[in-house]
Amino acid sequence: MNPHNKSTEELKQIASQVRRDIVRMVHAVNSGHPGGSLGCTDYFVSLYFKVMNYSTDFKMDGQGEDLFFLSNGHISPVFYSTLARAGFFEVSELATFRKLNSRLQGHPATEEGLPGIRVASGSLGQGLSVAIGAALAKKLNNDPNLVYVLMGDGELDEGQVWEAIMFAPHNKVDNLIATVDLNGQQIDGSTDEVLAHGDLRKKFDAFGWHVLEADGNNFETLLPALEEAKAATGKGKPVLILMNTEMGFGVDFMMGSHKWHGIAPNDEQLQIALQQLSVEAASDY
Repeated sequence: MNPHNKSTEELKQIASQVRRDIVRMVHAVNSGHPGGSLGCTDYFVSLYFKVMNYSTDFKMDGQGEDLFFLSNGHISPVFYSTLARAGFFEVSELATFRKLNSRLQGHPATEEGLPGIRVASGSLGQGLSVAIGAALAKKLNNDPNLVYVLMGDGELDEGQVWEAIMFAPHNKVDNLIATVDLNGQQIDGSTDEVLAHGDLRKKFDAFGWHVLEADGNNFETLLPALEEAKAATGKGKPVLILMNTEMGFGVDFMMGSHKWHGIAPNDEQLQIALQQLSVEAASDY
């Protein structure tokens, strides 16, 4: 039911276009969160152009299709661009990002009815709980499709996340694939400096999850990890992907620094970024 089934080379071109959208959207209004958006672009493109089963004829209940929830809602630019490029709404609407009365608010919201958005997010720590609820609903409805959720690593500082991490294995929520974006950065510095997480693989494993690891900025390893995650569902355990990414990936001066968590590039920086994000046939909005 996925209207797209792109080759790896096609995915790379789409990812570059999405990254162009991200830096242009944030620059246009001098606000937003480019760093995490750029780092997670390959993950979003993999889901919506290769991995998930979904329809662009958007229905809020999502019955009969895979669902995706974005927990770290501040990386809305990558979500909006991916949804538009996948056909949920017109690409031209990206030009309204963060503007007054736009459907593309700084954090995803539901009151304006933007196709592809099923939950308001950005109050960190809530997305995994929502995804578990959706996964349990699919079980009750005998719906064999899967639920995906993305969290940030800084978000693991929230206590609600750990309640959900306990709840899912206890209730055998095995139609869920959760991913943690491990870029090692959050708004105030590195995750190690702010609140070190220790060995996350051992922690999730001890809680009863089926744990995988992936390079989130390399389609050649990310796609097999996502397929392995799908194959691990239905076996009594929720599935977790620890996804290593680099904040700002694709734009050299943004990479690896928490500085670019939530600031916009200026005019000169935008042009440098666009030069680095080359696309064979760019289709900028």
